[in-house]
Amino acid sequence: MTEDKMQLQRWELKYIIPEELALAVREFVRSYLELDEYGAKRDDLSYTIHNLYLDSGDLAIYWGTINGSKNRYKLRLRFYEDNPSAPVFFEIKRRMNDAILKQRGGVKRGAVDSVLGGQLPSAADLISGDARQLVAVQRFVELATNHCAVPVAHVRYEREAWISPTDNSVRVTMDRRVLISPEFTPRFTSQMDDPTCVFGPLVVLELKFTGRFPDWFKELVRIFNLKQEAASKYADGIALKGEHFFYPHGVTAWRDADPDSVANRRARLARLDNLLAQAA
Repeated sequence: MTEDKMQLQRWELKYIIPEELALAVREFVRSYLELDEYGAKRDDLSYTIHNLYLDSGDLAIYWGTINGSKNRYKLRLRFYEDNPSAPVFFEIKRRMNDAILKQRGGVKRGAVDSVLGGQLPSAADLISGDARQLVAVQRFVELATNHCAVPVAHVRYEREAWISPTDNSVRVTMDRRVLISPEFTPRFTSQMDDPTCVFGPLVVLELKFTGRFPDWFKELVRIFNLKQEAASKYADGIALKGEHFFYPHGVTAWRDADPDSVANRRARLARLDNLLAQAA
């Protein structure tokens, strides 16, 4: 993947829906958007995304999501293939109130280990001369260092993406077959050890926009009676599989979650269990 079409600041609404509804949504969406060029090359209209998430020894970033902390962020390394010449993208996904802000910088794979060790990349290590990408990597290193964050989880899924033919203000994605497994090393391979399927046969639908909520989004939500849901592949995946699988190697003690955190996790799992039961 060469050209970066990521929306840097946006709003996103998430829905967890069954496959048959996702197919109907696809037919509606294709009247307004066009299929992403990478999905257009595939029979299933989707391409694979891999995210390696970093967190602190006590999973503070994970618990921030579980507790719905107002201004929170995730640190992840995104890659799309096993090819050792393919880049790795250092991403910060930050939630500020209701808005999503992203910073992202692509780094050549051979430089990733040194960057994770706290060394800033040289111009030759970056895949773009865009100064914003260097700033994103610098900020990533700063946050990771402050949290003593290390790799803890590999998340993989198949993404069907629909984009505007004129600009990048509107985007619709449908993510399927979301898998999570513990991963404590910065290896960039499709291999996963004992993965857990987070949302079962359900599809995570996301409506993403940078300006006002499009009128046809309103019509989409009304026609298909969509109910907005919280859906975090990272946090829901860890909660479903169990936190004890994801504490980094060498950690012998961890901060016990307070009662409110435990209650929030149980409520999140109960909601997910209910959705999966309805889909069965």
